[in-house]
Amino acid sequence: MVGCAARILKVIKLAKDNFSVILQGVSRFEVSTFDGQEPFLAAKVRSVPDPTASDVELDALVMNLKDIAKRVVKLMPELPKEAGALVDSVTEAGHLADLITSHLELEVGEKQDVLETFDLKTRTRKVLQFLSRQLEVLKVRERINTQVQEEMGRNQREYVLRQQLKAIKEELGELDDGGGDLEEFGEKITKAKLPEEAEKVARKQLDRLKGMQPSSAEYTVTRTYLEWLVELPWSVSTDDHIELSEVRKCLDEDHYDLDKVKKRIVEYMAVRKLKNDKKGPILCLAGPPGVGKTSLGRSVARAIGRKFGRISLGGVRDEAEIRGHRRTYVGSLPGRIIQGIKKAGTNNPVFVLDEIDKLGHDFRGDPASALLEVLDPEQNSTFSDHYLEVNFDLSKVLFIATANQLDPIPWALRDRLEIIELAGYTRQDKKNIARKFLVPKQLEDHGLTNERAEITDDSLFEIVDSYTREAGVRNLEREIGSVFRAVAVKVAEGQAAEHEIITPETVETILGPKKYVSEVAERVGEPGVVTGLAWTAVGGDILFIEATKMPGKGKLTLTGQLGDVMKESVTAALSYVRGRAAALGLDPGNFLENIDLHVHVPAGAVPKDGPSAGVTMYTALVSLFTGVPVRPDVAMTGEITLRGNVLQIGGLKEKLLAAHRAGIKRVIIPFRNVKDLIDVPEEVKKEIEIFPVKRMDEVLMYALKDPPASILDLAKAAQAENQPTA
Repeated sequence: MVGCAARILKVIKLAKDNFSVILQGVSRFEVSTFDGQEPFLAAKVRSVPDPTASDVELDALVMNLKDIAKRVVKLMPELPKEAGALVDSVTEAGHLADLITSHLELEVGEKQDVLETFDLKTRTRKVLQFLSRQLEVLKVRERINTQVQEEMGRNQREYVLRQQLKAIKEELGELDDGGGDLEEFGEKITKAKLPEEAEKVARKQLDRLKGMQPSSAEYTVTRTYLEWLVELPWSVSTDDHIELSEVRKCLDEDHYDLDKVKKRIVEYMAVRKLKNDKKGPILCLAGPPGVGKTSLGRSVARAIGRKFGRISLGGVRDEAEIRGHRRTYVGSLPGRIIQGIKKAGTNNPVFVLDEIDKLGHDFRGDPASALLEVLDPEQNSTFSDHYLEVNFDLSKVLFIATANQLDPIPWALRDRLEIIELAGYTRQDKKNIARKFLVPKQLEDHGLTNERAEITDDSLFEIVDSYTREAGVRNLEREIGSVFRAVAVKVAEGQAAEHEIITPETVETILGPKKYVSEVAERVGEPGVVTGLAWTAVGGDILFIEATKMPGKGKLTLTGQLGDVMKESVTAALSYVRGRAAALGLDPGNFLENIDLHVHVPAGAVPKDGPSAGVTMYTALVSLFTGVPVRPDVAMTGEITLRGNVLQIGGLKEKLLAAHRAGIKRVIIPFRNVKDLIDVPEEVKKEIEIFPVKRMDEVLMYALKDPPASILDLAKAAQAENQPTA
């Protein structure tokens, strides 16, 4: 066992039983034997002095040791400068090795190993090895410190420059809303609570942005992209008000009738109340203009306490309008769906897609196909916008699409929509809507009050009957506005009464001659003239068919902008008449030999097509050939076959509403459409007598004024044929 003999230089008492002792090493000693442990440890020791002999190798080791020691001293600023001079002053190799070892950061075992090494060369080599290791550690520390200092200096310089730039921009009034500090983006990313994928992309873009020059074009593009990412409502949503009575009340306050739509919204809210994670439906409100499709979306949003968003798709031909532009393009932006979501400020708004039937497509893509992902409840939870390039969840959005007609909508897109048809309003409905909604709105818009101006119910009916002919109420609102403008002029000039009452005579004075009169009585006064019913994109309408004959050679002429389907209906009706000539009381041999036929549909500038005018064509031809006029109060609709069957048609509710507006009292419909009468307002069914038919012969019995016995026999035979057997 080897130890170190030391001289006590100083003892300092720090506290009770606590001393500080300063020792000076004298020499090594080696323990021979231990004599005892009481009252203190006693042993026989042998002093081991360092040899004094020297040689060239030892001198070289000492020189290396001094050289490395001085380099270490320079790299350790905590050591005094005199430490280098102290190393130079020591001449003995053993003393130098021991001095250096005492100041190295070594383990106790390593220091003991040096103490037990008596051979000077071996001891010097060990100390040289430890010292070299210490030198390498200090070099690495110095390099790290230099790098850190450089980085800190650069960051500090950038910070100072940015603060100066911020102050300059603030002085010039050019500071943006975000303060121009990129550091704020990190906070915005955290606050936005982005999904994992989006947050990863945002952090990566922020790191790229910090390394760019603000003057570069890519800096602006990346910053704009980052702003879109952090400002989208990834995790912001509104809570639904799941009180069905309140929802019904809110919908009734904003819209009259529309029971089917209101019922569907209430059903949706009931399901949401029972199953909160239910995906939103994709509703499509189809109907003519002015029936309240777009405004209904705003009412739904108010009823369930959601934000409202809307975009118009009419005339959109570029797929990028839906999916967004790639960021490689100059001025690229997200699609209008993502823009609408951002504007709404929540990820679950009520979003109206207006005029979905008027989408176009060209070389820039097919927007209707791009909407397939948006409007598919199974796909829109991972909607990918080309600009964002990360998925955005649209499944919480309540989409409501609107369309005037369903035919232009591609079948794949239509398959993803829940169609709710809005046919239009009756005469009484329009009066009630005007009284409850339109009149108060127009009074307020024109600076009038109920006490200053009042419009009677008869006046409203006069506007509905004589100045508007539409399925909705848009033109009705315009005409009411025209009436109140005239009243406002009188009030402003001081010529109005204290309480101005608007009567039907006042309406005619203000609006001028009546625009619409009943044409039914005038049109059907002679054989060959029949009133049909048609469906258009703006609702139902009445359609007059006129047939006449003249001397000729059996030529058939069709005029009135008829489409191919309607031309085929005329041909099929004529063929059926020729095949049933004898039964109809006509000469089957030559009733067409010496005459030409001309079938005309007035309003010739308007294109017309569709199969539902078949029974009308047939009735017009039979009336012409037999000389029996058609009843003036009857209208009809139905597709025909060469076998004499009357087939189902579409748009029955719209057609019956058009007949009701025109004052028709009898309507002949296909028997297969009886099931559709459930959607027809009770007011219409009470005022119109409806005759379902299965065969074309039955139509004549209800349509002609005084049908001859031969036609009555055919009709009765057809009815008997259709009766079920016992």
